[in-house]
Amino acid sequence: MSAPPAIRLCAEAFGTFCLVFAGTGAVVVNEVTGGGVTHVGVALTFGLIVMVLVYALGNVSGAQLNPAVTIGLWAAGRFSQPLVLPYVASQCLGAIGASLTLRFLFSESATLGATLPAGSAVQSFVLEAILTLLLMVVVLRMAEASRAEKPFAGLVVGAVIGLEALFAGPISGASMNPARSLAPALVSMHVGSLWIYLVAPVVGALVAVPLARLMQASARGESDAREEDE
Repeated sequence: MSAPPAIRLCAEAFGTFCLVFAGTGAVVVNEVTGGGVTHVGVALTFGLIVMVLVYALGNVSGAQLNPAVTIGLWAAGRFSQPLVLPYVASQCLGAIGASLTLRFLFSESATLGATLPAGSAVQSFVLEAILTLLLMVVVLRMAEASRAEKPFAGLVVGAVIGLEALFAGPISGASMNPARSLAPALVSMHVGSLWIYLVAPVVGALVAVPLARLMQASARGESDAREEDE
């Protein structure tokens, strides 16, 4: 990425705005139309918007769009520390802008697509941590992918988000993204369970880093062994 920092921050804010506007917008439209979008439609919306944004903004800012992913990439040594806080701030501002827009458009929505646990706080915390761990492992593995595999990054990341939203959305909301949860919670004033969605994704992303490194080391070892055999 050769774009100036200001352009990269604008791309992150714009991208996160689009993610939250489309994703939580699908939740809101599903709510106000009595199920017109359906749960499957909501999950597909989240997966597809991420896929589109990775291809549209990946070469500008990396299309991280998620504070947990930004922190995970920094912990893995793949992102510059001075840009961590500006990226997180840009992502949160973009997300809040999207929720404010949805409030203007759909004033009748009570939660604006906020992520709320269906069961206990512990259940949703553990689930969100595991979901983000899987997402972060995929992101890090795609960052290490070969040149031939790189064009599939958007498709793979979008697919894992859609997959996780499909099966976990009814339980925890399948946020995996502190900015995505922060914005509708603040704008709708449903902040009671917000801590789950701020902390659990970061924990999951950080745990994913050594796991991804282990996988990468194993892959390199197998590659070296094959070269020696040849």
